[in-house]
Amino acid sequence: MGVGTGAKTGMSDDAAITEDSLARLRARIGITQPHPQPPWYRDPGTDAFRHVSEACGDDNPLWCDPTYGPTTVWDGPIASPNLNGGDTLIGENEVTSLDPDTKALLKGDPLKGAHAYYAGSHREWWAPLRPGMAVTRRNALVGVHDKSSEFADRTVHEWTGEVFAAADHVLSAQYRLMIRTDRSKVEAKGDSAKYGDIEIEPYTDDQLAAIDEAYSAEPRRRRGAEPRFWEDVQEGDDIGSLVKGPLRVTDMVVWHTGMGMGLYGVKALRLAHQQRQRVPGFFRPDDLNIPDVHQRVHWDPEWAKRAGNPAVYDYGRMRETWLVHLCTDWMGDDAWLWKLDVEFRRFNYVGDTHWMTGEVTRTYLAEGDRPAVDVEIRGENQRGEVTCPGHATILLPSREHGAVRLPDPPGGATTCAAALDALVDRFATMETDTGGTD
Repeated sequence: MGVGTGAKTGMSDDAAITEDSLARLRARIGITQPHPQPPWYRDPGTDAFRHVSEACGDDNPLWCDPTYGPTTVWDGPIASPNLNGGDTLIGENEVTSLDPDTKALLKGDPLKGAHAYYAGSHREWWAPLRPGMAVTRRNALVGVHDKSSEFADRTVHEWTGEVFAAADHVLSAQYRLMIRTDRSKVEAKGDSAKYGDIEIEPYTDDQLAAIDEAYSAEPRRRRGAEPRFWEDVQEGDDIGSLVKGPLRVTDMVVWHTGMGMGLYGVKALRLAHQQRQRVPGFFRPDDLNIPDVHQRVHWDPEWAKRAGNPAVYDYGRMRETWLVHLCTDWMGDDAWLWKLDVEFRRFNYVGDTHWMTGEVTRTYLAEGDRPAVDVEIRGENQRGEVTCPGHATILLPSREHGAVRLPDPPGGATTCAAALDALVDRFATMETDTGGTD
């Protein structure tokens, strides 16, 4: 079992995706349920802002220096978009218990036996996260789309939405895409058929020197306090690049210190024992017969190889945060990152180096009067493989239209409940071409 990019679970020779199972899954759309993990930051302040940002390799003073924010248009410290929402980071559950009928409706997996691939993420931000904000959250299934696929006879795109709010306004949302398929030959094919021939080559001194040179130049690339006016941006403009790598296990250790242990909530010592009693299936014995978590594939080469991969690998969300970093460095302090989506198409192995790049594809007035740009973004490794393509929408200051005006939440919502209702309506008619690691 893998976790992170391309994680897949479930094995069955029988069809798990049927009209009946889809109907049972769709019956859950819009039904709020408690998030299984507590937030990593219950009271996020400027230390949390800095820890999360630095865990992603980003030292932007807008997130990292509490004395810098008051000098900007935000009149105080604000968090990186990476902390503003996102699974398990912030937000106390608004719904903490369920009535018996709702529990029965949500029990089990209607598509049990189908493969599940964490294939993509979509983020949306409507207001800044500031120190000391009391944040709440709601999560629910928001969309189920029946798809055809070359990869399998039948696939389902299962979208889960999580919305975050402060006292009187909503802040942000994340939508996670799981691709489900029940074609048995997928498991027979296995990841090793696709990734087994990958070899991570040692770096030469010259290659490492080139990466070091790129790292040294990146602080000069950051736009910072100099406004990037909408009128100065043209379609086709390059938004520059960031280098991320060569990836080390150390980078993932630092990632966890800032970002927590994610959806799996891995614990230590006695707390790990208690977790093993609750979810024994998430553990298996290591070479010393000591039970450990499947998540170990992200830091133990032997466990990764047993899962069909040539080396340990990152989490898809790591590269999502890198793409956020790419956009926020380019846009400057006065701008607002509104939307970002990313597909997790291939693995990022320890030893891989990614170059995060992008270009402007559209300039326009969003929602009638907000100067906006769309950018196409991606991460490409040293083998020339694009592992994480995506898109972003950025609101920019304008000489003609003035300072950035924050976007309106879906349906003008001011609460998590209203925002989730609006998102259910949106996903009911949305078609997506997002793909996954297959």
